[in-house]
Amino acid sequence: MFFGKPKVKKENDRVPPNQNVTTKWPVLHVGNVPYYPDLTDWDLKVYGMVEKPTTFTYDELLTLPRATAQNDIHCVTGWSKLDNVWEGVAVKDIVKDVGIHPSAKYVLLHAEEGWTTNLPLEDFLKESSLLAHTHNGESLSPEHGYPLRAVVPHLYFWKSAKWLRGIEFLPLETPGFWEKNGYHMYGDPWKEERFSWD
Repeated sequence: MFFGKPKVKKENDRVPPNQNVTTKWPVLHVGNVPYYPDLTDWDLKVYGMVEKPTTFTYDELLTLPRATAQNDIHCVTGWSKLDNVWEGVAVKDIVKDVGIHPSAKYVLLHAEEGWTTNLPLEDFLKESSLLAHTHNGESLSPEHGYPLRAVVPHLYFWKSAKWLRGIEFLPLETPGFWEKNGYHMYGDPWKEERFSWD
């Protein structure tokens, strides 16, 4: 499956206001970088307002249909990296059998180090959203989220949680780590929704 390829546009039509294009991929995070000597103890929990809470091992994730997406990413700190190619699992394939409750309206992504970020359910379920293990043909490095990170390219990239370990479905919006510390609850790069006072 291949989805999310940007329409052919001029570069300046693809870059939100006050962003600078880079060919590098800056490393930004708070806390330690998790390292996994092997993935036997790693899992991904899908829980909250679902009929069938589910836990995936890494091997089980790899048995799901593989998705590939090409997109641009935009960091709240002001850089944009164009034409990224991701491989992983489409969000819709992760959640298709869990039975999301009709009252669930938000998702809280849980990562290592207690890191979290919030998303409206409809944004998380967009066709362009996926859980990626590969970037531009290579496995993610530990600094960029190995073994699995969310990719939600239409929002600032802090919403694309690195080191993903849990997907929690909620009835109400719950701020994540950066949102509690002044970042915008939604984070639309085209509207420059960088901070809570924007």
